[in-house]
Amino acid sequence: MSDNNDFLRTGSGNFRLRADVTALMLKGAGYAALVCVVVGLCLWLLAALGLLLPEQSRDTPDPTPYSDVPALRASDIG
Repeated sequence: MSDNNDFLRTGSGNFRLRADVTALMLKGAGYAALVCVVVGLCLWLLAALGLLLPEQSRDTPDPTPYSDVPALRASDIG
């Protein structure tokens, strides 16, 4: 009794190489899609958290007063 576990029919070497490479590329694409979905969910969570803040917190000035000061040029100094 022989075990025939060749479901993809990858008996020939050339097709076997293509099938393995394609499977690995699809696996990598799946991992990349999973990472993108996780990043998207994190961004959505931060946006939803921002919507829960009261309106007063959105209208307050920046807590660091020097962040709006433009950088000095060399011609402004001397």
